[in-house]
Amino acid sequence: MNWDERYSEPGFAYGTAPNDFLVSIVDKIPTGKILSLAEGEGRNAVFLASLGYEVTGVDGSEVALRKAKKFAAERGVSITMIHADLSQFQIEPEQWNGIIAIYCHLPSAIRIPLHQAAVRGLKSGGVFVLEAFSKEQLTYDTGGPKSLDMLMSLDELTQELAGLEIIHAVNIEAEAWEWLRCKGLCVAIKGRSRFTVNLAREPASKYCFLPAANRSSCSMPKLTLTPGKVKAWC
Repeated sequence: MNWDERYSEPGFAYGTAPNDFLVSIVDKIPTGKILSLAEGEGRNAVFLASLGYEVTGVDGSEVALRKAKKFAAERGVSITMIHADLSQFQIEPEQWNGIIAIYCHLPSAIRIPLHQAAVRGLKSGGVFVLEAFSKEQLTYDTGGPKSLDMLMSLDELTQELAGLEIIHAVNIEAEAWEWLRCKGLCVAIKGRSRFTVNLAREPASKYCFLPAANRSSCSMPKLTLTPGKVKAWC
């Protein structure tokens, strides 16, 4: 994927509204510093900054970073954006009250050490928030990486995030809409982890992609979850 090309298209590739899952759990993230991995055009960073968080976003696309900074200025908030390859980006230990990874899909050789560094990077009581396509997504033609190695499973995440207690983790199947470019049957993993809470099981929801040529067909509300479509609990 050439992300500079994707983000060079008119408008925002994934809209300006923050990720719905992040919105639903943001009150669980302690006040303070947040690191957003693969932030993209700034929709999540700007949302968090509007709530008073000190946000640093990291992305490999210079185009996305420029759009994120402009978007933040238009919304009257301040964010820090870093241009970096996540395979080389260093997360300093015990620096962050929250770290988020929203659809941050990487080869496992990069993802595993990055997740391990994220665990070390959280302050005591810090929260890690993740949303991603699961390995089951490969069976659907509705978006996401086409490499099994870049998809995730709850078992893998539990190992990669060792040292954190999972307080919400679910593997679900749902029809949903987000970003004005998405429709279809998809599977996702959502989780947030921290040191001081026990495992909870709750319903969740998921989003998917359409090719760029089909974006105009997306006109439904941002988020719907089909009853009875929960695939599996952790």
